[in-house]
Amino acid sequence: MRVMLGLGLMLVAGAAFAQDVPVEVAVLKGQQVTIHLQPFLNEEELGMLRLVQTNKQALGLFVTSSGGYSAMAVAPDEGLVRGGGFPPSVIAIGDLPDAAAAAAAALAGCEEKRQGGELCVIVLEVGPKG
Repeated sequence: MRVMLGLGLMLVAGAAFAQDVPVEVAVLKGQQVTIHLQPFLNEEELGMLRLVQTNKQALGLFVTSSGGYSAMAVAPDEGLVRGGGFPPSVIAIGDLPDAAAAAAAALAGCEEKRQGGELCVIVLEVGPKG
């Protein structure tokens, strides 16, 4: 059972990484902050992600330490900010040893909460400047 769960998570992570979407990259507080410009993101959602990418206080709300790697996953059909709040499927994970681990953990958490529709994707990644 564990092996099947692990394989399922790898397939989910693989599907999310297989998408070729444009990115915006900035450096803030010694960290590289990457927004994945997923086509479903509306202007409000992109504005929030860009604020996180360029404002130390906003970044601090999502990334509570400057070590390790962080990622945020979103279910496309549920969005990042809808109805004045975050849907339960929006998952931000931090302080992991590498970018792949952060993305896989965020995607797994998002998939667990997703209510249907398309598979979860990464919208934000944060890691050491490099």
